[in-house]
Amino acid sequence: MELLIIKSGKDYIRFKDNNYLTVQLHKASVFPFDHMDIVHQHKARLKEKGFIKISIKKLILTEKDL
Repeated sequence: MELLIIKSGKDYIRFKDNNYLTVQLHKASVFPFDHMDIVHQHKARLKEKGFIKISIKKLILTEKDL
């Protein structure tokens, strides 16, 4: 499974209650690829709010039996 995730420097971004928070990976907001336009809107808003080094990353999840 491939998802989109937004980073600011080394931190990940969580979008909650119309606010942006820097968090660790396990708390970050993730988006399906068909929401790319929404992710770019978030990226633009993050830049407006003063976040630095904003990047969109592909998060690849795999499932394996233990």
